[in-house]
Amino acid sequence: MAEDTIQKFIDYIVSSPAPYTELDRQYVTNRIFALIGDGEAKAATADTPIDLVNALIATAIAHGKIEDSPSPKEILEAQLMDLMTPLPSAVNRGFWDRYQESPTKATDWFYQLSQDNNYIKTRNIAKNVVFPAKTPAGELEITINLSKPEKDPKAIAAAQTQKQTSYPLDQLCMTNEGYLGRLGYPARSNHRIIRLMLGGETWGFQYSPYAYFSEHAIFLAKEHRPMVINQHTFTNLLEIVRTLPTYFVGSNADLPIVGGSMLTHDHYQGGKHTFPMMKAPIDRPVDLGVAGVTAGIVQWPMTDIRLTGSQPEALINAATKVLNSWIGYSDESVDVRAYTDNVRHHTITPIAYRDGDDYVLDLVLRDNQTSAQYPDGIFHPHQDMQHIKKENIGLIEVMGRAILPARLKTEMAEVTKYLLDQPNQMADMHQAWADRIKQNHTLTAENVTAVLHQAIGDVFAQVLADAGVFKRDAKGQAALDKFIAQI
Repeated sequence: MAEDTIQKFIDYIVSSPAPYTELDRQYVTNRIFALIGDGEAKAATADTPIDLVNALIATAIAHGKIEDSPSPKEILEAQLMDLMTPLPSAVNRGFWDRYQESPTKATDWFYQLSQDNNYIKTRNIAKNVVFPAKTPAGELEITINLSKPEKDPKAIAAAQTQKQTSYPLDQLCMTNEGYLGRLGYPARSNHRIIRLMLGGETWGFQYSPYAYFSEHAIFLAKEHRPMVINQHTFTNLLEIVRTLPTYFVGSNADLPIVGGSMLTHDHYQGGKHTFPMMKAPIDRPVDLGVAGVTAGIVQWPMTDIRLTGSQPEALINAATKVLNSWIGYSDESVDVRAYTDNVRHHTITPIAYRDGDDYVLDLVLRDNQTSAQYPDGIFHPHQDMQHIKKENIGLIEVMGRAILPARLKTEMAEVTKYLLDQPNQMADMHQAWADRIKQNHTLTAENVTAVLHQAIGDVFAQVLADAGVFKRDAKGQAALDKFIAQI
């Protein structure tokens, strides 16, 4: 019934950490009517907050309050969920009060709040395809990302006629907190950001709406400025894992091709997840000449120098030495060039985490050169791998978790039919790869999925090898030792 849907949702609101109490029931009722229109509400399919909100959205469409299209529905959902979300000041107070008991109590509370109000799209995330793949690099994590909604054609068309605005400047600015949203720009009414100080500056801490792993967090600078990797970056990363010792945190590289998808706003990513690279052993120790730091080359397809020590200051000094040496280093014998035509090519993808009382800083060397043979990037997924993965290898993938495009779900269904000699519409770009799978396996309906998953994992392992600057062969490792010797 109409009243049941609304009243059940209000029950959640008045019992949530939001500022409303039982005395506010009539006021909240009228706030909801203002959003969905007066009159009978649709019945919900279940009594969870998101199911009740979905019924209220259907009611708003029936009442002519919004159009039945993705952007208006997303905006209304966030507005309704905002009613059960505390104000930013209360969220920050709740977080830091719990932090006095333990960092984990604080993050557990904030993470649960961000799920309860559907800022973290748990139902969407559950659609992702996730599976492991054992490879010579270790057990890699493969995900096909299905959580982000498809682009709304109406929103794309309408955006062309809308007045252009630069507010918020991008999706990582703090001005997104509480922002209504618009066609083609996400709704953020129920968005909350924890404030913290890093290096004398105000930074924000929030969760990713479409998380790629457990407690996927984003740390963002209050100032809108481009990404940069420097000594200050290492200081900030180690300060974050001092503050939140159960989390890792890392930064995408600050150059195109080898960087992330958003280089215009300084930010990091972190969370409560142990990635395959973190489990990879040390291949051999190296001496960086910094007291209090144990360093080694990690047995990993990409070039990772791991620093370990109990004093962050020593790690910062060692990391800065490596970065400064790498920025200007060239070795033509392995296609490593620091500059071409005065354009810088070298940077680092750094990752910080704790190992007991020690701090760990992984420094993954990156080079964003292109060439006639590799126009997309010499140290980027090569063309023969791009039927599976063409996009940049960012922070998360550097550590061994593949984020593969949604197209692969339907494409792999057709590849499966081809492998089983069934009628199919397999894309031509998968032909050579699928033929190799056929040649190397006896395929049945029972094993084809496992074989295909392994084949995708093998592609991702090769993608990481393509992105590795100093290859894991005798020539590449000798060149790496030469670089280490001059740091």
